Amino acid sequence: MATTTPAELRMKLLIDAKSRRVLFAEAGKDAVDFLFSLLALPLATAAALVGPGSVAGSVGTLYASVERLDDSYILPGADRSRLLRPTIVASPAMTVTSSLLLPSQGGWVKSFFKCENSGRYGYGYSGDTCSRYVTDAGGAACPSCHRPMTAPLEYVSPSASAAGSGGFGQWVAPPNASTGGAARGFVQGVVTYTVLDDLTVTPMSAISSITLLNAFAVTDLAALQEVTVRLGYTEGLAILKASLQSKTVLTDVFLGSGRA
Repeated sequence: MATTTPAELRMKLLIDAKSRRVLFAEAGKDAVDFLFSLLALPLATAAALVGPGSVAGSVGTLYASVERLDDSYILPGADRSRLLRPTIVASPAMTVTSSLLLPSQGGWVKSFFKCENSGRYGYGYSGDTCSRYVTDAGGAACPSCHRPMTAPLEYVSPSASAAGSGGFGQWVAPPNASTGGAARGFVQGVVTYTVLDDLTVTPMSAISSITLLNAFAVTDLAALQEVTVRLGYTEGLAILKASLQSKTVLTDVFLGSGRA
């Protein structure tokens, strides 16, 4: 699985050096988009990324059970990979940075196929019936003519459809001032966000920062340190793993054994 990331994300941590814990982090849009994108990962994808043995609870053992199950117990035509490596449909909210744990955006986008006879009429063809069917498993037999369904279809997201047709009731992403195109991702990029150790995310303000310091009962301001950390594939994977096991994710990932 590829581990190349197209862009390097960063977060600024506020660390209490005495208690060796991360109080909170300052994060921009790209880092927050990545954190929220973890919610879109199917359980099997998360288990595959961190390793089934590293998943707390029973998801890891369930994943391993599917892996180990002998083919003789699986129904003919059933695809084991559909459970172990589920595809992820691209959406307008997906960005290159928010999906940095995925090997390649194209490799995880679900594909759809129709019968090659669809729309064809005449002797030996039943295009009107064939056109009723679509599959996400290329080569599946058409229920009408039994030929392989291999003609590719192009998926159009609801937002993209609305942008092209001005469809009523569809939300269209506002222009992105930095690129001149549609805004991508999930959150606005005009503010900084606070990320707590348990990955609670809120918009940042001076008042909220002071409130947090009071809530953490910080009395020795000299013990506070600001550290900017890189958020690449390795750190993203560690955050995913820790988020499945811990309520002190940032401390575990960035102040754990061997970390500064």
